[in-house]
Amino acid sequence: MTVRSTNHAASPARRGFPARQILTALGVGALILVPLLAPHLQLLMNLALAKGLAVLGVTVVLRAGQVSFGHALFFGISAYAGAFLISAWPGADLLVVLIAGVLGAAISGLLVGLFVARYRGIFFGMLNLAFSMIFWSILEKFYHYTGGADGIRLTRPTVLGMELGRVNYELVLFYLAIALMVGLGWFTLRWLASPSGQLFQTLKTNETRLEYLGLSPRRVLLSGYVLSAVLCGVGGSMMGMTQGVVTPEYVWWVRSAEMVFIAVLGGAGSVRGAFVGALVYEIVRIYASAFAADIWQLLLGVFLLVIILFAPGGIMGIVDSLIGHARSARKILK
Repeated sequence: MTVRSTNHAASPARRGFPARQILTALGVGALILVPLLAPHLQLLMNLALAKGLAVLGVTVVLRAGQVSFGHALFFGISAYAGAFLISAWPGADLLVVLIAGVLGAAISGLLVGLFVARYRGIFFGMLNLAFSMIFWSILEKFYHYTGGADGIRLTRPTVLGMELGRVNYELVLFYLAIALMVGLGWFTLRWLASPSGQLFQTLKTNETRLEYLGLSPRRVLLSGYVLSAVLCGVGGSMMGMTQGVVTPEYVWWVRSAEMVFIAVLGGAGSVRGAFVGALVYEIVRIYASAFAADIWQLLLGVFLLVIILFAPGGIMGIVDSLIGHARSARKILK
């Protein structure tokens, strides 16, 4: 007996598979050309990709119908794990720093997940927030080790044993972020389509069915929760190495809310939407704060409100709708 997920978030992707694949390839190609055609946007795109990786973790949890207001915890743990490693081992390799951060996020995701997997709805969200704020308090109070509000500055790690200048190092980080976006995005899509991912998504619609099959909903949720923590951890490590400093702000509740904001903006439950939403959010935030410094948060709020009211499927919902209209028009013309 098999379990079919009734989550329809993936159905538009299957219906518009060729078009969405083409658009995805064009988008990745445009990002690859950024250092050549628009080098002034490279840092902005890098920050957006790092956030997109973290939002991908939030998106995984959303597929199970749960909203976490504390996933910045794993974002920050990963960044600080890398920072502590670099402080103890100057010249550590970039990949080693990334792996250390991901391991920290995975272990903490497992430990926290053992508690939060018992709860659903608002209790799930608020318990995640509580763990995040506890860690934020630790970072603030133990300033002799964490640097307090000033955080920890990261020296530039080596890349495969080579010490690179700033320009080349930032270029490596940028293309690494693109590679992680493509690789982890593909992996997440495959995992969600796998039997384990289908069981995980069933939590949203019919958790009782899992119990009838003799499966533990807690264990099913825990598996996806650890994956979401790892994805957030990858984003946190990339953000720390991109900015060159990690601070308690990485785990502040506003960061978690920002991730949920971006996930809704891109399309709740959409893997591609996590990165599209992050790119749009960063562009709007940067330029709104530059040209409307006093009201940029108001502009972001209005932007999200418009999306929720007129395009509840987010940006990717708009894209799916346009693809559907284009296919309908093509059939009529035929």
